Amino acid sequence: MQADVLTKVILPLSLFLIMFGIGISLRLADFKNIFNYPKAIVVGLMGQLILLPIVAFVLALVFSLPAELAVGLIIIALAPGGATSNMFTYLFKGDVSLSVSLTLLTSLITPFSIPLLASLSMFYFMDSNTEFELPVVKTIVQLLVITVIPIAFGMLALSRFPVVAKKIENVLKWFSIFFLFLIIALIVMKNSANMASFFAQAGAATLVLNLVVLLLGYQLANWAKLNGKQSTAIGFEVGIQNGTLALVVAGTLIGNTTMMIPAVTYSILMFLTGALFGWLLNKKNNSKQTETS
Repeated sequence: MQADVLTKVILPLSLFLIMFGIGISLRLADFKNIFNYPKAIVVGLMGQLILLPIVAFVLALVFSLPAELAVGLIIIALAPGGATSNMFTYLFKGDVSLSVSLTLLTSLITPFSIPLLASLSMFYFMDSNTEFELPVVKTIVQLLVITVIPIAFGMLALSRFPVVAKKIENVLKWFSIFFLFLIIALIVMKNSANMASFFAQAGAATLVLNLVVLLLGYQLANWAKLNGKQSTAIGFEVGIQNGTLALVVAGTLIGNTTMMIPAVTYSILMFLTGALFGWLLNKKNNSKQTETS
């Protein structure tokens, strides 16, 4: 994979617009929702910020991934949820308010956690003499510019121009999903000769990561005795990541396109595994309703 206008311009711009789309759906009052279900918020944050990176680290070792692919797997695990996790939560009748609250919180936290943990993973997996680096402070600033600032702009647009903002909110929500598909399609087209190799290298690890964290996120919520809708939301928040952000970190900020491979395979697979996970949840819930009726 070669760095070009896609990684240098299109990816950062699309991420900016995606995060603006998240912001334009939020009001300051939505921050109060976080305090309505503190237990669910804590469980969701533990699953996404702690459990998910640990699982990715273990899988990188189990699959004996090459250093750059191991770091790429860690990066996708460090990414927050996004519009896709919110969409899956909505489609499969989860707690959308909780999903959006977790997406918001993790989007505010990860500009600080990604640079630190990605740098540690590079130090662990890669030779200290590698030409690639991720300056922590500089990367924090860059991630704030392309994630937190557009969220703030979106919230400001909603407060100042509510009618216009509401009209374009749904457009931007679907745009973010479409654009992720488009970015992946462009990457696949540019690297069509190597896609089989990419999946051979990272496909199994990203598939197992995706399946394991979907199930663990849901089960973690069950262990905490959260209700079914909350468990569904947390399952999707832990299991469905912002692939665009991971691509930006690996391809644009670090400048290592090999590290993008796990984000590409993960972003393709998560739509399939997410749909399967949601179908299984619906089947389980329908069975429970049949038994109680």
